Amino acid sequence: MTSEPPKPQSPLARHLGFELLEATDERVVSRCVVRPEHNNPTGAVHGGTLIALADNAATRMANIANAKGPNAGRFMVAIDLHAVMLRNQKGGEILAEARIVRAGSRVTVVRTVVMGAEGKPLVEVTTTHVPG
Repeated sequence: MTSEPPKPQSPLARHLGFELLEATDERVVSRCVVRPEHNNPTGAVHGGTLIALADNAATRMANIANAKGPNAGRFMVAIDLHAVMLRNQKGGEILAEARIVRAGSRVTVVRTVVMGAEGKPLVEVTTTHVPG
């Protein structure tokens, strides 16, 4: 298990207050402490916040998986995202855990689960990435 060299978060991740907790060859974990601006009109976490957290973690995971080999030095870009919204919550914090499904020379697939209170899954996201 090796750690990724520190890299800055994306401007959007910084703006939304996402915090990178772990970035290894096996997984990426990011956290968001929910603020009022992360919510939808009903007070639950906005779907866009959930997807943005998942996409941010997945992209970092795809880049870690492709840091060596034929895609070294190329930024992995998401070209497809499929999300299944399972439940939601109000307030608290949410965690995204991204893991590689497949890292090939052309396509990388990442599965990310966004979890809420008590580790309950809120969203399952599968993304496909290619070198940009």
